[in-house]
Amino acid sequence: MTTTTVPSRRLGDLTVPALGLGCMGMSFAYGPADARESLATLHAALDAGVTFFDTSDMYGGGHNEELLGTAFAGRRDEVILATKFGILTDESGYPTGEVNGRPEYVRAAIDRSLRRLGTDHVDLYYVHRPDPDVPIEETVGAMAELVGAGKVRHLGLSEASAGTVRRAAATAPIAALQTEWSLFSRDIEDQVAPACRDHGIGLVPYSPLGRGMLTGAASATTELPERDFRRTLPRWQGENLAANLRLVEEVRAVAAEVEATPGQVALAWLLAQGDDVVPIPGTKRRGYLGENVAALDVVLTADQWARLSGLTAAGERYGRASGPAWINRDTRPRDRCPGGTG
Repeated sequence: MTTTTVPSRRLGDLTVPALGLGCMGMSFAYGPADARESLATLHAALDAGVTFFDTSDMYGGGHNEELLGTAFAGRRDEVILATKFGILTDESGYPTGEVNGRPEYVRAAIDRSLRRLGTDHVDLYYVHRPDPDVPIEETVGAMAELVGAGKVRHLGLSEASAGTVRRAAATAPIAALQTEWSLFSRDIEDQVAPACRDHGIGLVPYSPLGRGMLTGAASATTELPERDFRRTLPRWQGENLAANLRLVEEVRAVAAEVEATPGQVALAWLLAQGDDVVPIPGTKRRGYLGENVAALDVVLTADQWARLSGLTAAGERYGRASGPAWINRDTRPRDRCPGGTG
């Protein structure tokens, strides 16, 4: 494991390491789980100073929360735990396309998560996707009640629109917005990131390595496990994939110049976006963890950063079936809610 010292950054009033660990792939979406290696990776991350761990109640039907609960039993005070609620799944554990942001669901969801995590509180609690049928003020209001009850320390949003961010921030303090952001996913930069910064809300990019494509680890969907989620994504299909792999070659060129890996360069580019940015690259293996942490030592020149910033990915983030509905989400205004208080 690298000896890099992990500096701190701020998400609102929450202090976290500059790099976190996304834990989804240990239980869901990226091929078979390996509990032994996952536990070893979680322990290695904690020992290396990567103390900010991201999970959700839907990852593996609760398995991921249980995994973290097992890993950190007896070390809870060393860990900054973030989890999420709201995306509904079917019996196979995959999203149904529906979400639930009703206050009564918020209250029930946190209790289930706390049981699985084996703790009495989480440090950061996100609504995984805003519910379009429930005013964000009502969802966030219920989340704020959890802060008062001591079950949650800080609140977050995920894939919310700029308007939703502003309405949420007017309801209760929001520490962080989690969204996909990488060299390949730039839509946050136009409106969402400025809205967050207007309200002192930190940014937590998931999939900062382009779901692995920016590392050069896979060059075709046939190289992915059979049930790998990426097989369904437009950026991994046909002409889009070919175009994106050409962009990866540009990342490789910069990596050669700074004597780093392509993944480290992709993380360094994102980390340079501001001190309020805390990427959470996901991995379930110790080797990749060490490589990601070492990205904190990579320094890009202004020219290299500009060259990377000029790259544009081919293909949308999600397939048409789930498409834009999963990103940049708005909710119903309060004054349009039947029986609402306006």
